[in-house]
Amino acid sequence: MKDLFIKYKLVVRFITTFLIVYGIFSLIYRGYLEYSKTSKYYPDYVTNLVAKQTRTLLEALDYRAIVEPHPDEASMKLIINEKYVARIVEGCNSVSIIILFASFIIAFAGDKKTTIFYILVGSVLIYSANLIRVVLLTAGLYHYPWRKDILHNVIFPAIIYCMVFLLWMLWVNRFAKLKGRNE
Repeated sequence: MKDLFIKYKLVVRFITTFLIVYGIFSLIYRGYLEYSKTSKYYPDYVTNLVAKQTRTLLEALDYRAIVEPHPDEASMKLIINEKYVARIVEGCNSVSIIILFASFIIAFAGDKKTTIFYILVGSVLIYSANLIRVVLLTAGLYHYPWRKDILHNVIFPAIIYCMVFLLWMLWVNRFAKLKGRNE
């Protein structure tokens, strides 16, 4: 058994680091969500921000958009041209995906400065792509409500997860220091 740990030291280190970092970030995020229950931003600041930015972008695309708190659940209702189209919940704010992304990058960390910079740039890219995803999904649901399942459950998640995967591959192939970890 010891020989297996030595042979796969890099894999064990990656998995252990990833799980620890992911666990810590997830606990911090859970605490943030608990704290947000007493905040003036409903349901939480980031979800509220995504909803308002979605409205702004939809208005720039010439839709009449309204965002308002959902009366029955922790979400924001998105109304386009007087038609209730979608709700923006905590899962739509990209924070969970950013936590997953950052945990992977830290588990394959390069030098500290590059790692921090890459996490920041990658997080901004993921947040921005997610915001565009929510806008396009909302517009798609407005025009093609019968395509809700494929739009919401297949196409748009695939876009964001493919982007994260490509950012991971770029990191591993260009910036992570793997050579020194094998020795």
